[in-house]
Amino acid sequence: MTTVAVIDYGMGNLRSVCKAIEHVDDKMRVVLTSAAGAIRAADRVVFPGQGAIVGCQRALREKGLVDVLHETMASKPFLGICLGLQALYESSEEGGGTPGLGVLPGVVKRFAGSMQDGQGLPLKVPHMGWNQVYQTCEHPLWQGIDQDARFYFVHSYYVDSRDDKLVAGKTHYGIEFTSAAARENIFAVQFHPEKSQHAGLQLLANFVTWNGEP
Repeated sequence: MTTVAVIDYGMGNLRSVCKAIEHVDDKMRVVLTSAAGAIRAADRVVFPGQGAIVGCQRALREKGLVDVLHETMASKPFLGICLGLQALYESSEEGGGTPGLGVLPGVVKRFAGSMQDGQGLPLKVPHMGWNQVYQTCEHPLWQGIDQDARFYFVHSYYVDSRDDKLVAGKTHYGIEFTSAAARENIFAVQFHPEKSQHAGLQLLANFVTWNGEP
């Protein structure tokens, strides 16, 4: 039986991620874990999270998960969700400048409080609710998902990528930002697929059958 490890480091409602994966494929064994051994033993890994990057990095260090994260990102299908996308980059403005895992080139910035929509109306921060994702490349995880499909977002910080070749999706909210990134066996998204109804469940279904090749 294929095992999916959902990394539990105390950030966010991770049960909903587990339930969504079980829903799309009841033959998957889904393990919510903070044990490095269980993560290494899994066939594929999901790195979800909500909240602050400062707390995320602290929790990863305290639980001894930094090394196993790097190992799995180098060897098996890996899906980052929300904070699990932002943590992959070099640094974040949050907390006065917080180092990330440095797997992807770019920085995480805070949305400005003065943003406006196309009609000149102010945009609220955090960016919360449904928004479109423009797929910038073909990828197995986009299979069966319409261009400009809508996904559910909740975040105050956004990714500013330094390598367009690693951007798999973009979204506009006052500014254009990276909402999906892909490199080899890694795919990570700013939105919450587990809360995004059909399109989100399709992405998770694609992930559990993905062999890790672009």
